[in-house]
Amino acid sequence: MPDELFSHPRLAPIYDHFEGDRADLEHYRRLAAKLGARSVLDIGCGTGALALLLAADGLVVTAVDPAEASLTEAQAKPGAEGVRWIHGDATAVGPLNVDLAVMTGNVAQVFVTDNDWEATLSGIATAVEPGGHLVFETRDPAKRAWERWTAEHTRRTEQVDGAGLVTTWLDLDEVALPLVRFRATYRFESDGETIVSTSTLRFREQHELAATLDRQGFDVVEVRDAPDRPGLEWVFVAKRRP
Repeated sequence: MPDELFSHPRLAPIYDHFEGDRADLEHYRRLAAKLGARSVLDIGCGTGALALLLAADGLVVTAVDPAEASLTEAQAKPGAEGVRWIHGDATAVGPLNVDLAVMTGNVAQVFVTDNDWEATLSGIATAVEPGGHLVFETRDPAKRAWERWTAEHTRRTEQVDGAGLVTTWLDLDEVALPLVRFRATYRFESDGETIVSTSTLRFREQHELAATLDRQGFDVVEVRDAPDRPGLEWVFVAKRRP
């Protein structure tokens, strides 16, 4: 089940506000152009920020997400008619024969079991044509990003269109590597409603990721630094074997 942050009807509409301008997505636009992609599968598309940018660039875009509330937000945005939206996950899309599949943000880390991660990669392999690419980002466990996922470092109160003042912060629940569990709390100051979204992420090492990609028919072409979090994240570029 998707986290409340993406599936709750009161949280999905404010997601974009707290995520900011998403300057990190420009990196994926440039990569799509560099790889010569004409069609893209956006896995875990959320509220559709990247899918809509790629569609505006003239690519044929399929976007999939298990959170219906997030898809509702995405489909209400300008240009949404240019994207094929699917409520589900990568195992449900079938043989699309796309040139490129992408997973941005924390998407690659939400698959906490080996079975779920391998099934996702298998679904992607089915959707990507031979010679096509998979690009995704994941946090480097050695950088211990979770140490700053505390109320002290993350609390903020902001005016949100349509929601009024909203206060949000993170609390770290448990670190049992490779799993990290934390809570995002949102308090709507207009009526005092507080909604908590609990998330668990899996922090995989480079060699683990390379091995799983290989088993599902992908060769790692490059592991580059994430431009929006230099030194903290890896961006994997993998190519599907014929």
